[in-house]
Amino acid sequence: MDVFSSKDMALKAQKKILSSMANRSSVQMFIDDTTSEIMDELYRVSKEYTGNKAVAQKVIKNMIKIAVKIGVLYRNHRFSEEELKIAQDFKKKLHQGAMTAISFYEVDFTFDKAVMSELLNSCRDLLINLVNTHLTAKSHDRINHVFNHYSDPQLLTKLYDPNGPFKPNLTKICTGLNKLIEDGTI
Repeated sequence: MDVFSSKDMALKAQKKILSSMANRSSVQMFIDDTTSEIMDELYRVSKEYTGNKAVAQKVIKNMIKIAVKIGVLYRNHRFSEEELKIAQDFKKKLHQGAMTAISFYEVDFTFDKAVMSELLNSCRDLLINLVNTHLTAKSHDRINHVFNHYSDPQLLTKLYDPNGPFKPNLTKICTGLNKLIEDGTI
């Protein structure tokens, strides 16, 4: 049977176009200023940690592409009721991760890399489950790349070192996370 849907084709085109045009103006439809500021700090941390600008850019670009694609899927009502429950679970886990990140920042010597890493890995797994039938294996690889990068225990340990070089970045990240929590975004 020949099944054709112009709506499905338009959605695919929209995802493809937005994926290739992940610039500031197109991304602002899906990513607010506070989130952009957090991403900027995450880029700086990645660049300094890896010593490689291209690697840091790739991680952030993958993060943006995934956020935009999920935004397109959500705005086009592509998630089933079951998937929307997964999305809610993801949001709750992200909220828990943000609260934990802030707590570890605010209370010196409470940081636990295993806890933070596990929270990020749980977020990754929920996100993969959410988009499983909607996005390609390449997009799944992007999700894995982003979460595996930021859940790296060595990176987290350096980020949370109270006397380390990333203290100003962590301050800005946690300030942004606090704002997103207050706004009800996460």
